[in-house]
Amino acid sequence: MAKDRFTNLDLNLLRTFIVLHQEQNTRLASKRLFVSQPAISKALQRLRHHFEDELFVKSKTGLSATAFADELAKGLAPILNDLQQSLNHTTAFTPATLSGVIRIAMSPFLLSTLGSRIFIELHRQAPQVQFQLVNWSKSTVRDLINDEVQIGIHYQLGDAPKQLLQKTIGTERFALVIRKQHPYTKDSIDISHGIDYPLATIIASDWNSQMSMIEQQLSARGIETQVGFRSELPSAIMEVIANTNMMFPASQYIDISRNPELRKLQGTIDNQPFKVDVCSYFHLKHRNNPTVSWLEKTVTALLN
Repeated sequence: MAKDRFTNLDLNLLRTFIVLHQEQNTRLASKRLFVSQPAISKALQRLRHHFEDELFVKSKTGLSATAFADELAKGLAPILNDLQQSLNHTTAFTPATLSGVIRIAMSPFLLSTLGSRIFIELHRQAPQVQFQLVNWSKSTVRDLINDEVQIGIHYQLGDAPKQLLQKTIGTERFALVIRKQHPYTKDSIDISHGIDYPLATIIASDWNSQMSMIEQQLSARGIETQVGFRSELPSAIMEVIANTNMMFPASQYIDISRNPELRKLQGTIDNQPFKVDVCSYFHLKHRNNPTVSWLEKTVTALLN
């Protein structure tokens, strides 16, 4: 008869196990669970004794899971998620009753242009929550998978991992920002056949870290583009634009009212608006999570 590993198990240990499996590091696990590292180590000892397996072994970066631990996590994760969803659905969802910290990762364009509006609306509905709006970085995908970020807002990624749900929540048109004394005097520009001036472009992790979208579009047509400046900060690019003849492919939401020396051009390609999809990203297990659904709905309303 197989050993009964459930009856005498402290179920609190399962949450610790799942977080350890995600982080592969006792220090990071302790931060997520708001307990000390010795408490994590003690819980791991109890788990090892209970399951009669090492579960995790030391590695250069922290810990590595055993084959048994991988199989255990694969089976437990969806069960614990269903339990969480069931418990959270026992009462009606009301944003005003939420508390704690909610982290939202956004592309630099969207964070700089819509971040304050998004925070103001979320804060109005959930005043007890500390909202952290952060730039989408190289670690954001991992942070979404590990629940360190609740939702991400970015342009469409070509290779989102299978653990994340990607949903189109809006479409953004791009404009080009130039200085008012720029030699280009028209109010619109079609980039189909190239651009005669160098570009200053944004760097957005996981989207255009190597090449901007306009460069990609023109490269596909065999047209080379000169890029004179790249930065993760829209404000830095705006300063460069104000003092050079570069052009800045920018978000339609960008506000240049505080930069009277700048103006916006309507950008098109083949005489059609230059568009890109805006998407939300969150862990697949949160597809029915009321908090995540509320966050997504609120951001979508402000985008459209």
